Amino acid sequence: MTAAFYHLQKTLNHYQFLPSDAWQAYQACCSKKKLVKGQILYSIGSLPTSFAFIHKGLMRAYVIDKSGSEFNKNFFAEGRFPGSMSTLLNSEASTLEVQALEECEIIEINYQKFRKALFIHQDLMKFHINYLEKHWLLEKESKEIGYLQYEAKTRYEKFLEDFKAILARLPQYHIASYLGITPTQLSRIKKNI
Repeated sequence: MTAAFYHLQKTLNHYQFLPSDAWQAYQACCSKKKLVKGQILYSIGSLPTSFAFIHKGLMRAYVIDKSGSEFNKNFFAEGRFPGSMSTLLNSEASTLEVQALEECEIIEINYQKFRKALFIHQDLMKFHINYLEKHWLLEKESKEIGYLQYEAKTRYEKFLEDFKAILARLPQYHIASYLGITPTQLSRIKKNI
């Protein structure tokens, strides 16, 4: 087994142990891929057929407004699964873009094959529920509440806590975009901390 697939298996087992039949079914949905820095994995307006697992590298998911400004929605480092799940579920054009911020080694997971495997292997279903609960519900809800209740300084302090493992790898303008502030505002906040 390659290092990328070993990493994937270890990550899946962190959320739910997968017996060999479920793991083999998951592997059958997968293919390895490399991305160069700046490469778009899933673009706005496209209809993706997969999501990904990051073995090495860093990615961002972002939206672009009518004036062409970019707003970061999330960052994904090693062990995470970037993609547009709502696009995959609804079979609609993507409203967000996923881009490599570094050179990346990923495993792409075919969504239709994965979806079929979910309903055959109960352990895969448990993994999927556990992952979605942690990353798509709990993290998302916390971020949304933070935007409604906290000023930019408090949001930045929470960002430092949540993303400390990748902080040094993120340009300041990407952090500012994620927080919904300008790079100048971010500089002022950093000076006051």
